[in-house]
Amino acid sequence: MKSEYSYTTQYTLDKSHFSECFDESVVIDTSIRAHKKAIIFILIGIVLLLTGINAYASWFLIVLGILEALNIRYKKPWWLMRQMVSKAASNEVTLTIDEQGISNDSFYVKGSILWQDVVSISESEQGFLIKQANTVNYLSKRSLDEEAIAFVCSKMNDV
Repeated sequence: MKSEYSYTTQYTLDKSHFSECFDESVVIDTSIRAHKKAIIFILIGIVLLLTGINAYASWFLIVLGILEALNIRYKKPWWLMRQMVSKAASNEVTLTIDEQGISNDSFYVKGSILWQDVVSISESEQGFLIKQANTVNYLSKRSLDEEAIAFVCSKMNDV
């Protein structure tokens, strides 16, 4: 009789973990298309400034456009800073992988992903991107042993 698989481990939500999550799961678009909103804000601000309708609104839109452009340029540091000041940062997380799915449990965050809700799993060099209908989650390999990685790979083939 085959017993059900279950793997439990703990890790800390530190800066290196968040950085890995960002690097493996976010695609940064630096094309002109990504800057479209910033360009529109700046152009509308300049047009309003030249027409003299409202100088405050004009400068507000110009600065908003500049901030939007900086958001694109410094997306990772901005995201990392927000994660590091969150309540979940520097807390211990208990990760469980079993036949039902993947669950994580910490003092502030409890979550689970059921295998039946997974649409696809793609493997990257440092982890797995687990896609559900409306969201994508990242599972780092650094907290998994070889057997757990093999189990997730087998689930990847089943999906």
